[in-house]
Amino acid sequence: MAPLDWAALGGYFLVMLLIGLWSHRRIGNVSDYFTGGGRMPWWLSGISHHMSGYSAAVFVAYAAIAYSYGITVYVWAFLPLAFGTAVGAWLFAPRWQRLRKRYAVASPLEYLAKRYDVPTQQALAWSGALLKVFDVAAKWASVAVLLNVFTGMSMTTGILITGIVTLLYCTVGGLWADALTDFGQFIIQGAAALAMLWVVLDRLGDGLAGLGTIWDKLPEGHGQPLVGPYTATFLGAYVVVKLFEYNGGMWNLAQRYMATDSPKAARRSAGLSALLYVIWPAVLLFPPVAAAVLLPGIADPEKVYALMAESYLPAGLVGLTLAGMFSHTMAMASSDANAVSAVVTRDIIPAVVRRARELSPATGLLVARVCTVVFISVSMIVAIEADHFGGVLGIIVGLVAAVMGPISIPMLLGLLPAFRRFGPRAALSSWALGLLGYLLVKFVLDSTDQTLVIVTPLVTSLVVYIVVGLISPEPDDTADAIVAALSPAPDEDGEPAPDEDGEPSPAAPRPAAAPGVTD
Repeated sequence: MAPLDWAALGGYFLVMLLIGLWSHRRIGNVSDYFTGGGRMPWWLSGISHHMSGYSAAVFVAYAAIAYSYGITVYVWAFLPLAFGTAVGAWLFAPRWQRLRKRYAVASPLEYLAKRYDVPTQQALAWSGALLKVFDVAAKWASVAVLLNVFTGMSMTTGILITGIVTLLYCTVGGLWADALTDFGQFIIQGAAALAMLWVVLDRLGDGLAGLGTIWDKLPEGHGQPLVGPYTATFLGAYVVVKLFEYNGGMWNLAQRYMATDSPKAARRSAGLSALLYVIWPAVLLFPPVAAAVLLPGIADPEKVYALMAESYLPAGLVGLTLAGMFSHTMAMASSDANAVSAVVTRDIIPAVVRRARELSPATGLLVARVCTVVFISVSMIVAIEADHFGGVLGIIVGLVAAVMGPISIPMLLGLLPAFRRFGPRAALSSWALGLLGYLLVKFVLDSTDQTLVIVTPLVTSLVVYIVVGLISPEPDDTADAIVAALSPAPDEDGEPAPDEDGEPSPAAPRPAAAPGVTD
């Protein structure tokens, strides 16, 4: 890279660190650190939700699929995100906000101790935290591939640099730092992606008309919505997986809704994120789709986006593009670190160490930051050994599919009135048999069918949860009160009418304390 490119990349890292230091002033307690104190504007929450939803894997694994198969990656990988987030805007986003406001929880799993029981909460917390390490490790590995192409830097060095910068601003500034850097990264990535799009259209020779004329030039099948291993069954499974994953199964995305100041703001946040998932991936993926025409015969398709940037962009824009690629990884990794730290701090440690239930605000904040450091450090170690876990896409598709159904189904369906009588038996059975189904398909049957790998744990968890819940319901007054309190009142805005003090009146009786193990 040219000196101007290094300056652009260095400036990007500096801005991220400065945002972390500025955000530090807004952090006074654990609630501020994990949920922004419930003061985050809906537009910032929406952009942060979007940016935290995908990483540099877009420019590595998904770009490789776009180069090899065409537009199918947009159809099966990103339209389901838009659909799932749009459904969540109506069904889940307001409930997450009410959960934080009415019960003062700071972790998406904190309510499970009372909604089900402590063993259920702990099973979901421990397994999710462990597998989330592998998910974030995949992001570090993705961005290291890009650094290797641009600079020749080793994978290990690339992982360490990206991880340490993320660790610094995330640990210091909490969720506010995550969200504000997400916004800055959105601006940087936007400029870089639009520059790449413009250059690619110019290379195609038709200007903006190239958006319509390229389809006749693409290899056979590249204009089809579903080709190769990406079948209708695969798409259907992916839609259901992402419906749960992007509405709380990825704990960090639930935090974005919890950070808003009202259910209406949470809905608007989800709506903005859904709209961005329709528009922005199309902009990002058009260049690698067009690369099948402009740069045929690339030996390693995972390097296609980086090679295009090096070949087509002038000095300065190459560094900006690399910074844009970094932005997605750092956005997702920092938000995951914050979410996992919330789960460890609020759910796991208090259940294991009784004294941790009565920590002072300052000590609780220190524990939260230590957990963030540990999580990011461990994920970097796993990333350095990524090849032993099936590579970048193998980690993302396999391990995330394993955890999303078993963990997110009891967690999300537990918020809804229709499942209020589904208790710990249904939740734990769903979790255990879902993970067992994944292990059976992946390691006993040694299946290489991605559709089967994704479908098995999800369908198993969903079916078991429903069947056990129907056959063996567990009515509970506390669970009923929680579910009722999270549901909207039947008024015009879908919110409870204000009481005499201007505060929302409860939709149903609710416990006075947060529904976690810290009572």
